[in-house]
Amino acid sequence: MNRRHFLVNSVAALSSARLLSSSPNDTVRVACVGLRSRGKDHLEAYAKLPNVAIVALCDIDESVLNQAAGEVERTGAKRPVLYADLRRLLEDKSIDAISLATPNHWHTLQTVWSCQAGKDVYVEKPCSHDMFEAKQIVAAARKYDRIVQQGSQSRSSIALQEGMRKIREGLIGDVYMARGLCFKWRDTIGRTPVEPVPAGVNYDLWLGPAPQHAFTRNRFHYNWHWFWDYGNGDLGNQGIHELDIARWGLGVKYPSKVSAIGGHFMFDDDQETPNTLTATFEFDEGGKKCTMVFEVRHWISNHEAGISEKRGGEGKVYPNTIGNVFYGSRGYMAIDGYRSYKTWLGEKQEPGPSATGDGDHFANFITAVRSRKRRDLAAEIEEGAASTVLIHLANLSYRLGRTIRFDPVTWSCTGDEEATAQFMRNYRAPFIVPKLA
Repeated sequence: MNRRHFLVNSVAALSSARLLSSSPNDTVRVACVGLRSRGKDHLEAYAKLPNVAIVALCDIDESVLNQAAGEVERTGAKRPVLYADLRRLLEDKSIDAISLATPNHWHTLQTVWSCQAGKDVYVEKPCSHDMFEAKQIVAAARKYDRIVQQGSQSRSSIALQEGMRKIREGLIGDVYMARGLCFKWRDTIGRTPVEPVPAGVNYDLWLGPAPQHAFTRNRFHYNWHWFWDYGNGDLGNQGIHELDIARWGLGVKYPSKVSAIGGHFMFDDDQETPNTLTATFEFDEGGKKCTMVFEVRHWISNHEAGISEKRGGEGKVYPNTIGNVFYGSRGYMAIDGYRSYKTWLGEKQEPGPSATGDGDHFANFITAVRSRKRRDLAAEIEEGAASTVLIHLANLSYRLGRTIRFDPVTWSCTGDEEATAQFMRNYRAPFIVPKLA
């Protein structure tokens, strides 16, 4: 990080801290829901923020819940109140905000419940599990006038915000195409048998809106991402970050045409979602056309445009390529992960402006909770929901085996009743997302 961008980051962090600590609204009381994996990051992030208290925790796994409570206490904070059922937690009128790191199939309903209870919400990506929910989660935020942020943390990156400004200012010229890259080493999940539900796990609450299914290890912690009832494949897991950045850079909202092909290759296991996928989106907004190509690729792959990430584990090095490339009439820009960009300009592709710098997405959420201004959010729920629409349309095209055309006015696939009928899943009572829009 060069000195200028270090200073930009430092000033931004100090400004955020001053705003929080000088607020007349006293302590923001937060409840964290879903405490394993990404949920641990939520606990760590809020613990660092001034005038923020984690006052309640919720998880359907008793062992995970107790472990998280211990972690909060080790920070010197008071032991939070513990819940297995979010509905009971929401009865506490003193809680200001709910922070959700639960599986995808729960995101919208838990957000709606929280909004109805008068709470602000930080919800992990993707904020919806299907097209119907993408509308309802925004409608809930508007109807109950709540601050709702999707966990697209790249939107808070100081460097990426600068990169997007450079695109708007014409640094790389007329941008006609964006590519999202999700080349991530993922091994087989194998096959796991039906077995008794582990002690201390409320499996009925874990399933929630999803269909009843016998318990298997592969359908539980993390691997739920690869089953249609709960997840959206790697497109909706890692890929949502890069899809959101691509849409952000292009300055578009909804595609007019989507086509996706791919499959589940190489491994014979329980996974239902594709591990290799190429999705193409065509946009035609305001008479200007542009395109987006998104690639999910597992196992061994190359790096592109200087984008690379290496992660070590048990003596192994996994070569991942996670990022974006924007192509314009005067050059191209590469986004490496969440926190840096580089540019190459002109016919000789000479290096242009670049920057590296993080941001604090959780602090941004708390700032907006205090200000009560949606515009203060880096990833306000309408933006988050628009990006999830791209996930759902691509997965729908893949599962149907054909190109689909989307009409955002009628919220339907033009001339394709079968595709439109799959915008909404069947809910398991009483866990039903209400129709609000």
